[in-house]
Amino acid sequence: MIHVINKIERPAGEIIEKFRTIGTATIHEASGRKGGVNPAIRPAATGVRLCGPAFTVQCHPKDNLMLHKALERAQPGDVIVATTGGYYEGGYFGGLMATSAVARKLGGLAIDGCIRDSEEIVAMGFPVFCRGFCIWGTAKNVLGLVNHPTIFGGVLVNPGDLIVGDDDGLVIVDRKECASVLEKSLQRTEAERKKAEVLRAGVSSVEFNKLDTVFASLGLVED
Repeated sequence: MIHVINKIERPAGEIIEKFRTIGTATIHEASGRKGGVNPAIRPAATGVRLCGPAFTVQCHPKDNLMLHKALERAQPGDVIVATTGGYYEGGYFGGLMATSAVARKLGGLAIDGCIRDSEEIVAMGFPVFCRGFCIWGTAKNVLGLVNHPTIFGGVLVNPGDLIVGDDDGLVIVDRKECASVLEKSLQRTEAERKKAEVLRAGVSSVEFNKLDTVFASLGLVED
């Protein structure tokens, strides 16, 4: 059993940069409505955004040993994507770990569990998505896995997949599909810009989307 896999493939840097300006809802739709992470995993504060290759970590419940190993091995720009064996109630990640992550120029943390020292972490500008906040400490006694496929918030994440997060939530894009999803996302963004111009002119969304036929087929009655 290899616990830590250090060599992973990542999306091209120019592709990652282009994803940074696109909303997660747009990316989710452009992906064919795939990759949407459980909305219980939220940004630690309003306005937090992250975008980068997933560096996956599987921790034992109430034990953050492997998070420390991930902090040591992750490369600049990587986003640590951590699971906690379904035991969310623990402060798996705190201010000192965030200090290390910032120094090592990591892209953020997405954890299916809780963190602590949240005010300090938000103040230092390190992007974190989590289940919530918990002051309870964790142990450092049990091995887990780094850079193995993992189920994160109901989504299969492979090391090197792209993870994007904003106020709406998190979305995972398969590394091999990043180029095509990016193209579709940009096309969708442009289409929505044009649609917004029409709606600003006063046209209703019913008329624009041709929903009258849908209402008629469903037998809508108006008085």
